[in-house]
Amino acid sequence: MEYFKLQIGCMLIVLYIAFIYIREMKAYGIHKRDMTFEKFWITGAISIIFDGATAYTVNHLDIVPSVINGILHMFFLCSLDAIIFMMFMYVLDITIDIPKKKWERFIYTIPFALCIAVVIIFLPELQYIHGDVTNYSMGIPVYTCYAMVVLYTIAMIVVYMISRHNLDKHKRITISTCIIGTVVVTVFQVIYPQALITCLVPTLVILGTYLNLENPVFGKLKAHNNEMVMGFATLVENRDDNTGGHIMRTTEYVKMLARGLKERGFYRNELTRDYMDNLIMAAPMHDIGKIAIPDAILQKPGKLTDEEYAIMKTHAARGGEIIRDTFGSVGEDDYEKMAYEVARHHHEKWNGKGYPDGLCHMDIPLCARIMAIADVFDAVSAKRCYRDAMPLDKCFQIIEDGIGTDFDPVIARVFLDMRDQVEKVSANYRN
Repeated sequence: MEYFKLQIGCMLIVLYIAFIYIREMKAYGIHKRDMTFEKFWITGAISIIFDGATAYTVNHLDIVPSVINGILHMFFLCSLDAIIFMMFMYVLDITIDIPKKKWERFIYTIPFALCIAVVIIFLPELQYIHGDVTNYSMGIPVYTCYAMVVLYTIAMIVVYMISRHNLDKHKRITISTCIIGTVVVTVFQVIYPQALITCLVPTLVILGTYLNLENPVFGKLKAHNNEMVMGFATLVENRDDNTGGHIMRTTEYVKMLARGLKERGFYRNELTRDYMDNLIMAAPMHDIGKIAIPDAILQKPGKLTDEEYAIMKTHAARGGEIIRDTFGSVGEDDYEKMAYEVARHHHEKWNGKGYPDGLCHMDIPLCARIMAIADVFDAVSAKRCYRDAMPLDKCFQIIEDGIGTDFDPVIARVFLDMRDQVEKVSANYRN
């Protein structure tokens, strides 16, 4: 047991995490379709088991048959490769999203597949070195594993650097844990090969991922926050009985448009998974400032006077203030910033003639530029107390006419290019 005490300790930690994870999932009634984390810690547990087994066999070469020792080392090295590869894919998934195209996924898999092949082919050349404290294995299979760890760690760093500005703090901590833990353990293992501490990599990663991202408590709190946001937005919408399903439609337009932009390669670095999740939850709050507008103006059946319109325009600035006052202490800084920008700037125009701040071009936050198109399209395509809904052809023409003046040209053209999907959303949520 003296050779695999560390592996036993790591295994107990991983099993304890699995136990409390499953218990909390049942307690909160959470059912996940995505089993990535579960596969992650199962693979990590397998890697730790084979790590402990090889730590024993490499120090008992006199009693363990060489064939069994070789097979156990093969499974250990392959499982270590698998946990590093899964770690990279997990980081990719929670930041930029795993590519949907098969050829892109294939490219990411090539180093992993080659490493597995090299480990199996060159397994007979595995060397067992007698150290001062413990024996250890070296040779081409081991060197190949080190090379793969370095390659995928560099890839994780690149992904993190590209998307870090649009990641929430929990994901930044998780990815930092993955990178720092892998680098420190790998460097130490290379310098002191007798240490046999590779089991710390899956343990640290699983622990950090659970504590910062996969804890079911976070999922339950997020669900409650989402309900609060929708309840707040619905409260405002109910004051204006002319809007009907405005919140649902604009949110769907925003979701559709953000995904369309990303699929076409526009603003890809900005449109991370976190950014899009926050945007979809911020969209219902875009008109929250209307809660401060008098009913006589908000529900007026006719055209507003200049004075009334000036008061109505204040809803954008007031909305930003309400977001700051209401959500400033929630602890979700990224969401608060997004909701603030959507509420305050969704009436800004590309040419700088909007309100309340007269921003233009890229000075207008991306989320607000997306929201502006969704809001205008729904405003003209829905029935209001002072006019009937415009024909959809006319609505799309308004968006087209606003390219380069009212709207970001790229976002507006993508919206027009998605006309079939827009019409489906309009029909599905029409009262």
